[in-house]
Amino acid sequence: MSRRGYRAPGAQRLVRWAPAIWLTLFFAAPFLLVVRLGFSEAATAQPPYRPVIDWSEGLAGVWAALQGLRLDNYALLLSDPLYVASALTSLQYASAATVLLLLVGFPIAHVLARQPEGRRELLLLLVILPFWTSFLIRVYAWIGILKPEGLLNAALLWLGLISSPLQIMNTGVAVMIGLVYSYLPFMVLPLYATLVKMDHSLLEAAQDLGATPARAFRSVTLPLAAPGIAAGALLCFIPMMGEFVIPDLLGGSDTLMIGRTLWSEFFSNRDWPMASAIAVVLLAVLLAPILAWRRLEDRAADGEAGQ
Repeated sequence: MSRRGYRAPGAQRLVRWAPAIWLTLFFAAPFLLVVRLGFSEAATAQPPYRPVIDWSEGLAGVWAALQGLRLDNYALLLSDPLYVASALTSLQYASAATVLLLLVGFPIAHVLARQPEGRRELLLLLVILPFWTSFLIRVYAWIGILKPEGLLNAALLWLGLISSPLQIMNTGVAVMIGLVYSYLPFMVLPLYATLVKMDHSLLEAAQDLGATPARAFRSVTLPLAAPGIAAGALLCFIPMMGEFVIPDLLGGSDTLMIGRTLWSEFFSNRDWPMASAIAVVLLAVLLAPILAWRRLEDRAADGEAGQ
């Protein structure tokens, strides 16, 4: 074996274990700290909570903590109307925005996939171009566009379409605009990656067999694009559920979403245990669609392997 193709066993083990080490250090360990905080009790102190386990007592302290473990914070999440309402509002906004993103992003991705290769790369660059600007700056720009004396109202007044400025800022409409604009590339890119690999001769074959363009789209394009649709929906829905910046800047004080509630509990109320419980429950809820998608992918892969 040549020296160029040889790798030391130690280096191979490091490559295999590197993802697990990374996830342990930067996800599992911080998450366990958050879980521990969720079982703590808020206190007027620094830090503002009473630890669950008294480590000075050793194993006896651990055993005593397990016996006296309480789920007060998690029970309050299910009984307090504030937390229930913020969770339902987040679910409504995230679901509606995901549907709008799919309706807007699918035609864009479909057109991109049908373009010649040289033009396709340029158009794809335009889709990802917003990523080169700070997310916060892009959201702030929408304030200048949507406020009563902003660019949108000025244009509508100049065209004579309205007689007085519209109140768009600090409404749900502004939040939806911000969500759709900010997360559109996350929907377009997975759809594009799926559609660009599609064999377009299948559409021609379907039309030769008598299918209308709409029927061919439903029978051929949509099933083949299903993995991209699922990936794009998850990439958009999951972060939008915990979104804080957009509802805070564009939605005003009346827009209550779970991300804003978490921020208020952590920074304003200084209730770290409750904020940690919200974060844990939110992560647990969002894991469900991820695991369901993974199971569907595994079933599809097993079906293709069996054919």
